[in-house]
Amino acid sequence: MHCRYDGCAAKDEARAAFSALLKKRGGAPELVAFCPEEAGGLDTPRPPAWIEGTSAAAVLLGEGRVVTEAEVDVTAGFVRGAEAARDLAHELGITHAILKQHSPSCGVTSTSIGGARTPGPGLTAQLLLDAGLTLEGA
Repeated sequence: MHCRYDGCAAKDEARAAFSALLKKRGGAPELVAFCPEEAGGLDTPRPPAWIEGTSAAAVLLGEGRVVTEAEVDVTAGFVRGAEAARDLAHELGITHAILKQHSPSCGVTSTSIGGARTPGPGLTAQLLLDAGLTLEGA
C-alpha cells in the first residue's frame, strides 16, 4: 500500500515484520489495510509531519497540533483519520491492529514529536488504545 508520507510503500523489513506478527498470531481471518492520514484527507505524497506539543493525547485534547516541516497545521486531517480508524475498528469488530512504527499517526511505542522520535503513541494509536484495541508496532 503506497500511502507513506513520501508516496512509497513500507520497506521490505516492515513487510517482514508484519508477516512475522501475523504468523505469530496464527494468521488473520481478514486483514484490513487502512491509512488514517489518507482517510483524513491528506495527500500522498505529503510533507513529513510531527506532533508539536507534548503527546498525541494532548493533541486529541486540543492542547497541541500536528505540523509539517513548513509549519503547516495538518492537525484536522490527522484527527479525522484517527477517528475514522477507530470508527472502522468498532464497525468491523476489530480488536487487534498492527501499525507502522514512528509515525505521528500510527506509532505504537514511538512517534515523532518536534521532529524527533519520542516514546509514546501517535494519534491513531492513542485513539485505538483508548477504544480498547490491542496494538502491535511493526
